[in-house]
Amino acid sequence: MYRIGIDVGGTFTDFVVTDERSGETVFHKVPSTPHDPSEAIASGIEALLQMRGIDPRDVSHIGHGTTVATNLIIERKGAATGLITTAGFRDVLEIGRQTRPHLYDYSVGKAPALIARANRLEVPERIDAQGNVLVALDEAAVRDAARQLRDADVQAVTICFLHAYRNPVHEQRSREIVAEEFPQAYISISSDVLPEFREYERLSTTALNATVGPKMALYLERFLNRVRELGVARAPSTIHSNGGLMSIDTVRQFPVRTCLSGPAAGVVGAAAVGRTIGFRNLVTFDVGGTSTDVSLIHDGMPLFTSTRAVAGYPVKTPMVDIHVIGAGGGSIAAIDDAGSLKVGPHSAGAVPGPVSYMRGGTEPTLTDAEVALQRLNPVALLNGRMPVDAEGARRVIRDRIAQPLSLTTEDAAEGIIRIANANMARAIRSVSTERGYDLAEFALYAFGGAGPLHALEVAQECGIGTVIVPQEPGTMCARGILLSDISFDFVRSRIALIDAHTWPSIVDAFVGLHAQADAWLDQEGVNAAQRSFVLAIDARYVGQNFEVQVAMDTVGAADLAAFEAGFRAAHVREYGYDVPGRAIEVINCRLKAVGAVPKAPLTPAGASGADASAARSGERGIYHGKRHGWQSTPVYDRARLAPGATLQGPAVIEEMSSTTVLAPTHALRVDAYGNLIVRVA
Repeated sequence: MYRIGIDVGGTFTDFVVTDERSGETVFHKVPSTPHDPSEAIASGIEALLQMRGIDPRDVSHIGHGTTVATNLIIERKGAATGLITTAGFRDVLEIGRQTRPHLYDYSVGKAPALIARANRLEVPERIDAQGNVLVALDEAAVRDAARQLRDADVQAVTICFLHAYRNPVHEQRSREIVAEEFPQAYISISSDVLPEFREYERLSTTALNATVGPKMALYLERFLNRVRELGVARAPSTIHSNGGLMSIDTVRQFPVRTCLSGPAAGVVGAAAVGRTIGFRNLVTFDVGGTSTDVSLIHDGMPLFTSTRAVAGYPVKTPMVDIHVIGAGGGSIAAIDDAGSLKVGPHSAGAVPGPVSYMRGGTEPTLTDAEVALQRLNPVALLNGRMPVDAEGARRVIRDRIAQPLSLTTEDAAEGIIRIANANMARAIRSVSTERGYDLAEFALYAFGGAGPLHALEVAQECGIGTVIVPQEPGTMCARGILLSDISFDFVRSRIALIDAHTWPSIVDAFVGLHAQADAWLDQEGVNAAQRSFVLAIDARYVGQNFEVQVAMDTVGAADLAAFEAGFRAAHVREYGYDVPGRAIEVINCRLKAVGAVPKAPLTPAGASGADASAARSGERGIYHGKRHGWQSTPVYDRARLAPGATLQGPAVIEEMSSTTVLAPTHALRVDAYGNLIVRVA
């Protein structure tokens, strides 16, 4: 039987196929099809099945990561959406937290409200913070609001009432009424999407869920149909932002949870590989066609967050803590109004793409700079399947950048790369040094199509001593999907001062979460032996505005002392101090349900051999920066570099999905699992 992992990126769609019996793994890439991402998925699966002679009925699992929801938010192409909310609260989306997007730059404006004010409707109802009904729901008003939104041609309806996280009865009844009056609408209610307090974040997340829901459902239906047409009987799963898998039905209900779908899989995969090869502290460095994603893995585990902004909109769901910047292979280089060279955040994307890709691109990009300096193969990429126009890359950099700045073409191309590297290094510091982590204790785990191209220079700039390049790094996110378990996060807000009298209410909350999680795992088809649960409590000292998260092994009647000790330790770790004697307030109870799935084991790559000469495939001139200039550089085929092989730079290691460039001062070895381990002076 075979397991297929798929990651849909902005420029390429990546595939990994693993044979469950032998552990053999095959990698594949095809250009993405932004007009319909499922088209690239179908063509890639079909090509893989034909190339490997696989019967579609022998495919036991398909997991996929997607950027569809993220792109809909970023490009503001979601469905027209309406809102039904508590009387007096229609403008919460506009008011927000009354903070500016950028403290000192007044030219940076707030993102426009997700829902037009005319489509934000109020109805009489009120529930207090304890869940008691103060004002009964006016069902006639809800019915009128549903009709107004239907007549306004909206496609989705958000329902978000004050304190619905404590008592969802009014939201649930309103959903029934809207479904009766407006059956075509996609409906999201906040007590399902995010049953937590803080109404602005809850409303924003629920509104985003509704906004992307209709188009996400259409994409999923196309995806399912194309997979069925190929003869694959097993329904696909989707990776979501916490690094776990969920069924298509769950994605339809909670599409907002896929905002970091693919990048989260890459971090999960990197953590699994790092634990296997003995590197438990990693900075993941994922450079694709449109963005660079960086994250921290500490002691073998990814770091998580529950709040982030996507295109200026707060999204509050548990997710891998990933910092994203607009720097990728397709990032456009341009001269700004002050006459300075800038790279990104705008990207040429998959279409028209870099000039060197010959798809109609007209602006110089980071990829064009790599091709112009011949760090990337100037003839073809993807093992020869994708021709490259090196002369076009040099010409556009010369005309658009070099001549206006009175530079040579080499200096202009190197400048583009160095600016991109500086932006990437700044992103790495933001997730590490700025949070109290010493980068000298970490290795840089480079993947994505362009990650290994930049990793060595970025590591040197950040003071990181080791760079790890996995096999076929351009497909690492797809590979990570095959190393992920089924999982989903459940939360209940229980705001209470904690002592011996109130602790039982927290225990009761976890009993309810366990029941909810078991019901979901039943729905996902996970048997009892494969289930596990991760527990945590968000808490703070009385008088504080923000919480720290306390991991718990169990939450039972006898666990109050363990919680208090855990909270004080977490507070010291987060803030550097403790406040003995001050009362502790619990805010949220969290439970992650995990269903283990079969995974192909990470096994050694095979026979070893220290001689790298057999892997040498050619030689070409490469510009290694102003210090070293153009040098004739040997080129090696990554697939033929055996474990134990060593190389001294300058050298280029090429593979289907990526390229690694060693400067004259760099050296590498191939470890037992086929990873390139580079020591950076």
